[in-house]
Amino acid sequence: MLKTSKSTLAVLFASLLSLPAVADKVNFSSELTASGETLVLFKVKDTDFPGARVMSDGSLTHLERAMQVNGFDGGEGEMLEVLAPAGSQLNRILVMGLGDGKLTDGELNTLGAKLADKLAAHKDTRITLIAEGAPDAANLAAEVAHGFDLKRYQFGRYTDKTQDERELSFALSDAKAAAAEYARLAAVDAGVVLARDLVNTPAGDMTPEDFAAEARKLKSLGVKVTVLDAKGIEKLGMGALAGVGKGSESGPRLVVAHWEGAKGAPIAMVGKGITFDSGGYNIKASGDSISHMKSDMAGAAAILGTVKAMAMQKTRVNLVAVLPLAENMVSGDALRPGDVLRTAQGLTVEVMNTDAEGRLILADGMWYARTHYQPRVLIDVATLTGSKVRALGREYAGIFSDEEALVSGLTASGAAVGEKLWRLPLDKGYGDELKSHIADLKNTGAEGSAGASSAAMFLKRFAADVPWAHLDIAGNALSSSEKPLSPAGATGFGVRLLSHWLAGQSAD
Repeated sequence: MLKTSKSTLAVLFASLLSLPAVADKVNFSSELTASGETLVLFKVKDTDFPGARVMSDGSLTHLERAMQVNGFDGGEGEMLEVLAPAGSQLNRILVMGLGDGKLTDGELNTLGAKLADKLAAHKDTRITLIAEGAPDAANLAAEVAHGFDLKRYQFGRYTDKTQDERELSFALSDAKAAAAEYARLAAVDAGVVLARDLVNTPAGDMTPEDFAAEARKLKSLGVKVTVLDAKGIEKLGMGALAGVGKGSESGPRLVVAHWEGAKGAPIAMVGKGITFDSGGYNIKASGDSISHMKSDMAGAAAILGTVKAMAMQKTRVNLVAVLPLAENMVSGDALRPGDVLRTAQGLTVEVMNTDAEGRLILADGMWYARTHYQPRVLIDVATLTGSKVRALGREYAGIFSDEEALVSGLTASGAAVGEKLWRLPLDKGYGDELKSHIADLKNTGAEGSAGASSAAMFLKRFAADVPWAHLDIAGNALSSSEKPLSPAGATGFGVRLLSHWLAGQSAD
């Protein structure tokens, strides 16, 4: 078994202290040996084979012959398996192709996820991975381990299914650097797990108050958490949030989670938190979309997960999350089509469609973030519109902003981790569609309008002069089938993207 130094373990376990219980273990060692039950080697296409140094002559001959027969040359994502290799007590050798070796973090994560899928098919539990000799070995080891963790996620609230424990031992000379990077990524994984758990939980067990209770748990990490109930929301004049939530017995909440890892003006993030969306009186009556509406709080979940990731790493960034929460229900007290709401900013909104409620609660959330924290940047995240899905599908989330630096920075972070963004237009014409005859604006444009863009123009009215970006993650937050980095269900989309971007904003 590989040996891991006490100093390396200390670096790792200090950051894993607040992680949810997981069965898998990840170690890093500078001792290069072919131990364990499965040996994993990495190969850059058309280059020498760095893993050869740890194998016996018989194993190497066997492996090279298998590579030749199978035409394996190390293309990106290719995998070669050799069972019962000659001259070895190993059960198998797996060779993973790195292509040209110039892989993004997200592409390395995908390799780790592929490894998790491969290992799920057999019982080997002790896995040795020789990262030494691979390009940027420390980063490769940490990111592959991170991808393995992401794919091994399991939502266990309503089942007693368990997974076999796996122990991954990465061998490379700079084991300490790999362990430190993995510790940072393990905190991000904890944020993803939180977001996935929140979204996967059925709406009956994840009311606005239940969500607020989960947010309060972050106090143990040094996060300042404030929760306003319906009375507090009404006292502040947040008529849009109050109006959407009044149809539910649970009532609305406003959660503020503040990680003050640095001084100065904060970065504010506002997340849509509709814990269940019936559509209101414009009820979701066609198809089965209503059964998936527990996911309509995925924006709030992603932002809360990001706060957890920042707090666990003690990132030197001032981050405030404002999370307006409500159930959009039908009752005698519920919001009606044609009603006029007064937002906290003072603008009145004619509600043309009660199923366009997310922008209403975001309006009051954005006002709260602006007026109470004077942020230097404002970002909102929401499963906002079906038209975004029709425009971009489920591979890309939409980004809307007039701030070029903000668009390029967030887009680059998304590309790095594999949570891709595509810019969609903001234009005065879309805003003109929101003019009302009896109020300051309507909550939807005309039938057939570009719904994602008109929704973004609605939100822009509440960003005022703060640099702002809107991320529409409809279609990205929940998947009916397995994804490269997640099982079916909640994906946690946004946590890794925002965490990567925030790392670049750190005061360090």
